[in-house]
Amino acid sequence: MQSWIFLMAAIFLEVAGTISMKLSDGFTKLTPSILMGMFYAASIVALTFALKKFEVSVAYSIWAGVGTALIAVAGIIYFKEPATMMKVGSITLIIVGVVGLHLSGAKT
Repeated sequence: MQSWIFLMAAIFLEVAGTISMKLSDGFTKLTPSILMGMFYAASIVALTFALKKFEVSVAYSIWAGVGTALIAVAGIIYFKEPATMMKVGSITLIIVGVVGLHLSGAKT
């Protein structure tokens, strides 16, 4: 259970880092630029702790896949990016892939 908490924390910290990256406006805004580094570093630390129980292939795929899906949704909701059918379908496929990896029998 604790490994899942670390993995979820790693995902949300990575998403916060990516949102901060967007808000940093190419490193021209100091606070989001600093937050970006802090969030990414904390995400890697949390992912490292999650890897104590997860297989690296599964943990990294879940981290990257869920993070990608959440960033795509954040782009649509907060940054007013277009929600095309291709984008929504791709997000759905990412989620299906993450569920498939989890169900692949990986022990946590």
